[in-house]
Amino acid sequence: MRFQIFFSGTLMLILGWVAMQFLERNDALAFLQGTLTLGGGIIICGLFSLKMKWHGIIGAGVLALLGAARGLANIPDFVKSLAGEGERGPAPAMELGVTVICLVLLLRVIAALQRERTRRMLEEE
Repeated sequence: MRFQIFFSGTLMLILGWVAMQFLERNDALAFLQGTLTLGGGIIICGLFSLKMKWHGIIGAGVLALLGAARGLANIPDFVKSLAGEGERGPAPAMELGVTVICLVLLLRVIAALQRERTRRMLEEE
């Protein structure tokens, strides 16, 4: 699970770096700030999970939930860009990438928490 957290955070940071190469300066800086904030926070949660496993994993899940919720609001822009009406270039596709990363991480955290709950319930019996 920790690998998934570090990998997701690193992918977001890489997307921010890629945005600097392909987007206009203002859009790229805004996207970079968002990926540094979200990806950096997820990496910090991964580091925190090294000391207190479940606290870090739950923290990463909360950040993934926030990132996914914010990213789902950007789906209409992505649909417009697919239809050729978008004027933001590749930005909606990159935002969708961050959303997918957050959704995958969120689902993995939920699955890990359910497995841990089941393990603890069986251990009590």
